[in-house]
Amino acid sequence: MSEAELVHGTAVSLGVKAVLIRGPSGSGKSDLALRCIAAAPLPQSPLRAELVADDQVRLVRQGGFIAVSAPTAIAGKMEVRGLGILAVPYRLSARLALIVDIVPAADVPRFPLEDTHASFAGVEIPILHLAAFESSAPVKLLLSLHRAL
Repeated sequence: MSEAELVHGTAVSLGVKAVLIRGPSGSGKSDLALRCIAAAPLPQSPLRAELVADDQVRLVRQGGFIAVSAPTAIAGKMEVRGLGILAVPYRLSARLALIVDIVPAADVPRFPLEDTHASFAGVEIPILHLAAFESSAPVKLLLSLHRAL
């Protein structure tokens, strides 16, 4: 990926590390991101989650990693169902360290036995499967992002 690639999803950062949240329209991507941003910092880290991009995420390979950012037209904007499009504080760019795929609760493995990955421009990114509307989903996402490389 020498040029930017736009993907449908939402990205949230914890410091310089970001997660790309993927799923179909209405699956809870923005809602999960909003709950991560509103969450208190984890005991393991003083960092708070920040929005990077909502709805469309720009991915660009930079050396050995993938940088994520928002397209200029939607930077700092987030769709909050029931309220509309809101301006929110955001991070300009972060390093993609994790992908969360939104799945039905029954499809979340209790004990994941296999690591799954996606590849962007030859860079392997681990995938976590979560049910977006479970009350613990933001904590699971942030714990996983905190420990991601």
